[in-house]
Amino acid sequence: MVLYRRDTTPGATWFFTLNLANRQSDQLTTHIDLLRASFTHVMRPHPWRVDAIVILPDHLHALCTLPPGDADFAVRWRLIKSGFSRALPTGERLSSSRQRKGERGIWQQRFWEHRIRDDEDFARHVDYIHHNPRKHGHVEQVVDWPWSSFHRYVAAGMLPADWAGGGNDEIFTGERL
Repeated sequence: MVLYRRDTTPGATWFFTLNLANRQSDQLTTHIDLLRASFTHVMRPHPWRVDAIVILPDHLHALCTLPPGDADFAVRWRLIKSGFSRALPTGERLSSSRQRKGERGIWQQRFWEHRIRDDEDFARHVDYIHHNPRKHGHVEQVVDWPWSSFHRYVAAGMLPADWAGGGNDEIFTGERL
């Protein structure tokens, strides 16, 4: 078995991507209240700041900052994922491996993380998060996607409501993180 080594910088800010096992699923948006409840439940004993987030039907991106001295983002995601999975109605197909492990099979087993290096890296990832629903063709204007911290940024005056809508998308053409 390959030993996966994660960066464990305490108090750091991280960009995360978590995917459902079935990438054709819409369970995250269909059951958004269950996902919110799982976040709320986990954040009480394991606080962290969610700097930016977007929930799409089959995956989510989040930019989160851990408290000083704390580097355990993995436990937070494990608890959020398992809480959400337990709250969902049963009935999905399970591989024999997942059946043996007692897993639901809702989420991909791993997630992707990237430690934010500086302010430019932070800003680039916030933009990526907020633009993601448009990138995937769910909306024509970023403001039209309801499950995004974009609305919080607009309310705080940090971004205009028409950001990356219509003609402003040249900054995203061909760019990848």
